[in-house]
Amino acid sequence: MRDRVLYNLVLFVLIIIACAILLGDLTDGHEARTIVNIGLNAMLMFGAFIAIFVGVALVSKEIEKRTVFAIFAKPIGRGEFIVGKYLGLCLTLAVNVSVMGLGVSLALIYVGNTGLAGTIWPSILLIFFELTILTAVATLFSSFSSPALSALLTFFVFVIGHFSTSLRDLAALSSQSARYFFEAIYFVLPNLSHFTFVTNASHGDMPPASMLGGAILYAIVFDAILIAAAMIIFSRRNFK
Repeated sequence: MRDRVLYNLVLFVLIIIACAILLGDLTDGHEARTIVNIGLNAMLMFGAFIAIFVGVALVSKEIEKRTVFAIFAKPIGRGEFIVGKYLGLCLTLAVNVSVMGLGVSLALIYVGNTGLAGTIWPSILLIFFELTILTAVATLFSSFSSPALSALLTFFVFVIGHFSTSLRDLAALSSQSARYFFEAIYFVLPNLSHFTFVTNASHGDMPPASMLGGAILYAIVFDAILIAAAMIIFSRRNFK
C-alpha cells in the first residue's frame, strides 16, 4: 500500500484507456474494439511490471533491511512468510486489475457499448490468473537470487511463456537433441498462451467455460508448485 509505483502504474493505464477513447474516434466505428485491445493489453503489461518488480522486492527488501530476523523471532515460519508475501501481492494485483478493468468498462459505456463492458470480465479474470503465475515465478526467483537477476529471469519467463506453443512447433522441426531441449522448456515453463483472449474479447466473444476453468486450474496447480519450491528453497537459505 505504501509503494507509490503501484498507484502510478494504475493511473498510467487509466490514462491510456482514456487515450484509447480518442484513438477510437479515428477507427471508423471500431471505438469499442480499440478500447478493449489497448485497455486489456495495457492491463496485462503493467500488471506484469507490478508482479515482476514488486514481487522480486517482497523478499529481498526484508532480507536487505534485516527485518526478517524480527519476523522470524515471532512464531512465524519461513513457509508462512513466503505464502503470506505471495498472497498479499496477489490480493494487491486483484485490486489493481479490478480498478483497471473498471476503467475499461467505463470507457466502453462512455462510447455506448454497454454489452461489451460486461463481456470483457472473463478475459480480465484470465489476465489476473496469468499475473498470479508471474508473481509466483518472481517469488521463487527472489527466494534465492538477487533482485536484478530475479526480475530479468521472471521477464524471460513472461516472454517465453507467451511463445510456448511456438517452441513446441520449433522442436518438431529441429534435430533430436534440440527437440529435447525445446520440449523441456515447453513443459517446465508456464504456458501463458492459455490465458490469451484479448483479441477475441475485443470482438465480443467470451471464453468457453472449459477454457476458463482449465486455465484457472492450470494457474492454481502451477502456483502451488512454484510456491512450494520457493518455500523449500527459502527454508534452507542462510541469512548470515
